[in-house]
Amino acid sequence: MLTALQTDKEDGLTDAQVKEKQAQHGPNALSSESGRRPWQILAAQFANILVAILIAAAIISFALKDIKDGIAILAIVILNAILGFRQEFSAEKAMAALRKMSSPKARVRRGGSVTEIDAEALVPGDIVLLEAGNLIPADCRLIENASLHVQESALTGESEAVEKHVDAITDQHAGVGDRRNMLYMGTVVTYGRAEGVVTDIGMATQLGQVANLLQSTEDEATPLTRKIHQLGKMLISLSLVLISIVVIMGLLRGEPWQVVFLTAVSMAVAAVPEGLPAVVTIALALGAKRMLARNALVRSLPAVETLGAVTTICTDKTGTLTQNRMTATVAALPGSDHKLSDATSHENPDVLLCIGAAALCTDANLQPATDDGILSALGDPTEGALVVAAAEAGMLKNDMEALLPRIAEAPFDSDRKRMATAHRVSDTQTPTDGSSLARFLSATDANNADSLIMVKGAVDSILPICTRIRRNEESIPLTDADRSALEDKMDTMAAGGIRVLGVAYRASSTPVDSGATPEDLESNLVYLGMIGMMDPLRNDVPPAVHTCQQAGIRPVMITGDHPAMARCIGSELGLQTDQVFSGKDMENADETALRKAAADVSVYARVSPEHKLRIVDALQERGDIVAMTGDGVNDAPALKSADIGVAMGITGTDVAKGAADMVLLDDRYATIVAAVREGRVIFDNILRFIRFILASNTGELLVMLTAPMLGMPLPLLPVQILWMNLVTDGLPALALGVEKPERDVMERPPRDPQRPIVTWKMAIEVLAIGALITILSFAAGHGAGDLPSTYEPVTHAAHSMSEATTWQTMIFSTMVFAQLFLALAVRSTRDSVFRIGFFSNPALIGAVLLTFVLQLAVLYVPVLQDFFHTVPLSQKEIGLCLSLGAVVFLAVEAAKTIYRLVHHFKRT
Repeated sequence: MLTALQTDKEDGLTDAQVKEKQAQHGPNALSSESGRRPWQILAAQFANILVAILIAAAIISFALKDIKDGIAILAIVILNAILGFRQEFSAEKAMAALRKMSSPKARVRRGGSVTEIDAEALVPGDIVLLEAGNLIPADCRLIENASLHVQESALTGESEAVEKHVDAITDQHAGVGDRRNMLYMGTVVTYGRAEGVVTDIGMATQLGQVANLLQSTEDEATPLTRKIHQLGKMLISLSLVLISIVVIMGLLRGEPWQVVFLTAVSMAVAAVPEGLPAVVTIALALGAKRMLARNALVRSLPAVETLGAVTTICTDKTGTLTQNRMTATVAALPGSDHKLSDATSHENPDVLLCIGAAALCTDANLQPATDDGILSALGDPTEGALVVAAAEAGMLKNDMEALLPRIAEAPFDSDRKRMATAHRVSDTQTPTDGSSLARFLSATDANNADSLIMVKGAVDSILPICTRIRRNEESIPLTDADRSALEDKMDTMAAGGIRVLGVAYRASSTPVDSGATPEDLESNLVYLGMIGMMDPLRNDVPPAVHTCQQAGIRPVMITGDHPAMARCIGSELGLQTDQVFSGKDMENADETALRKAAADVSVYARVSPEHKLRIVDALQERGDIVAMTGDGVNDAPALKSADIGVAMGITGTDVAKGAADMVLLDDRYATIVAAVREGRVIFDNILRFIRFILASNTGELLVMLTAPMLGMPLPLLPVQILWMNLVTDGLPALALGVEKPERDVMERPPRDPQRPIVTWKMAIEVLAIGALITILSFAAGHGAGDLPSTYEPVTHAAHSMSEATTWQTMIFSTMVFAQLFLALAVRSTRDSVFRIGFFSNPALIGAVLLTFVLQLAVLYVPVLQDFFHTVPLSQKEIGLCLSLGAVVFLAVEAAKTIYRLVHHFKRT
């Protein structure tokens, strides 16, 4: 390796070599891809088929010199763009965050001397010196190692710090987490010292490969975006067919081209729900605000709804399902196991001796408790777990070391697989107050000893140096049967995904020299027990996973940890663990096999970032709507590729947050469940106002289509249709967006991702309601006294575009009032408005009353009369319009009653 990189272990690179390599390889930095610029975000707001239709309608209106309608339509387009732009104006910062993860400084050996340089100046072949606390500045091959442990969870997803070695790896297909002789840019040294030779820098590193994946991963269109696009195409097709029919009929009947085109524009305006893009955008923005109150920060509006459509949640284990901190959970003493979370275990002298001895045999230091009382330690995560366990049992490491100061040690190494420390028994008066510390000291027999020797390490390395075993507070000879039973116990615990450390000690009556060798310390020991450690689940995760399963959502766990650990955690969560798919399995599986596995496998282990992407892609190809949660650098590409990426806000890296659609500010998995519920509620509400808007527009379209067939003049002008679509439809539709959830919102399976937004059932409902509104509107028009009895094309043209009439005003008003009553009726698809509470949505009541007042202003304010081509109606006429409009409310309520009765009889 050193020869291939043209370097020397003792002297490092020369200045000439450094300059040559810098010219060849460039700086040790990640190339950043800038996020979307403001103009790109703004342009994206117009990349919507409904918006394109509106722009086309505005152009036609200007071409016909109908300035008022053109301006009104453009105003809606601009409003929608502003709303979307404001919410999404946050540039992609993932690559900038990746740059920050590079170490700013590095200690290197160049020209025979050690110097500190900017990490960006590193080149392949540099000899890098590392110690605990260092951020690794580039990918390196280890050439010298002194008990080095590296925390790689941000890159591999493995929660436990990895012990490194200098030996060659023979497996050509070893994954990143199994390459124990390699160090990777952006990971952290937690223990020991080492020297390594830089093999790759910048974008050639493993971190750089993640950056490349992130840059090459395209954002997925959300289900709502796709369905709105499908709805737009359907409306275009429908409107083109109907407009063509009306235009052909008009020209054949000899109507002036101005009237024909005015009718075409009116029908186009009637066919297209102008307010829909703005209403959807505002509803999503309101949903995002509600989610923020639940600690879920939405970075892109469509993500609000997408969670409600999720069928599969792919979850990174470390830091998402688990706490991302090793925790000592059990003390397996000879003949009995003790849960360390159980306070009664802290009363057992043998338990206190076991965890106290282990804590003293560490280099970790206890940190002050957080505001919520959580203890942590600085140093190797495994050793930190031991120190915290002792503190929770009432034995602070500082207090123990004050009474038992360390006088010698044999550091951990990969050959011995253990660490030993020797402690002088202090002359300080030992406590006798019955505290945990006092019971610990009593158990050590410190009063009869000069020194105490503590040893911890792999169980199979501890047992050979033990001659006695402690059982029931007594030290007795260690038999072969004891050794066999302890080995079986170790295998059982390890198979359950628990990391096991053996603990032993010896009370020495003779002083221990400060230069004592491992052989001096590690002999004639008393075996105390095993301490089992694992990265525990977050407390709120199991019930949250259960709720997801009840809602028909399949949780999938993806981790870089060992398959045994993954299976153990999966079992705790209630996931299917019959088959655990590993990274090697994925390497050997083609896309067909992976798609097949994706249907059944719920636990993946030892996976790389590329594997995560393949899992997400395989699920999406099956038609699943996939949410991917995570917090590490290794999660970022999959977060971006998933239908919705969910990052952890507290423990998550900036890279993960930058790639995600949503960030959980409290890092609680349960917040995902709340967000799923909110997403379902939002989609239900979007369906409500789409049903409402389409039914209203269908009524307008049928009125415009039927009038010429009945020999009537143009019943509605474009400006009147715009008023209905934007005000009398828009305001109530917005209020429907805050409707309370249906009773079974989290008890039903996710909606079919392939199902269109407008189903046949909804289409029939929309046509039926639209037809009823049309009949009622014509009934109101016939109730007026000025409806023409004959049809004359020329007067039709003049009459339609200039003179206001009572019959037109009554049709216009009846349609407005019918739409307001419809808004009240469609609040629930099955329950009566009176059951859910007529006034339970005060926003809707306010919107209906406000719209009613605005419509009266259109009828009775002279300036508005001129603008909207209306005439004032008498009390009798306005009463008729209101009465006919109320029929829609009664009809929809009657239909829901019939629906409930039919379903009741089906169930019985």
